[in-house]
Amino acid sequence: MTKFGVIFVIKLITAEKIMKKVNFFALIALVAVFSGACRKIQQLPDEPRVEFRSFTVTDTTDILGNVIKAGRLNFYFEDGDGDLGLASPELDVTDLTDTTNLFLVLYRKTGGVMVQVPEDDYMKPYSYRIPYMESPSQNKILKGTVTLTFLYLFYPPEFNDTVMYDFYVKDRADHLSNTESTCEIALSVNDIYKFPVN
Repeated sequence: MTKFGVIFVIKLITAEKIMKKVNFFALIALVAVFSGACRKIQQLPDEPRVEFRSFTVTDTTDILGNVIKAGRLNFYFEDGDGDLGLASPELDVTDLTDTTNLFLVLYRKTGGVMVQVPEDDYMKPYSYRIPYMESPSQNKILKGTVTLTFLYLFYPPEFNDTVMYDFYVKDRADHLSNTESTCEIALSVNDIYKFPVN
């Protein structure tokens, strides 16, 4: 009986120590959870913001198998109230809602200076539509990247053009983003152009 009592007391002390350790670790875990839960929700302006990341020039083929040049613009965006992107346009032709929300201006280097191309330039870019997006969480902020591919169907490689794009976006509340510029791009050279140049 005495030996059993000694063994029982030792187990009881060990169990108390374990409970103290468990309580200590549980307290640390609760503090960590509550400190994370109390973190302030990030806030951004309602106006979207864009940031140029890269422009890639490659050779590709069109639907007829002709070798053509392609350019791929990659940029980062964020929007504080999460209303960037447009739903697919309705078939109703009387619907006058906007169908584009990504706008580009093309510049071509002429005499060492970047000059905006005229309205009738064969390489003048169209306006484009970023698809409808919304955040599934309580925080409505949207962040991500957009990739836009250009096909230069009538671009002869011997032209050796150096170009640059300005671009901006508009959200569903008609807030315009900042205007961002790409770096200079030599269309005749297949490469990845980034800013700042590394």
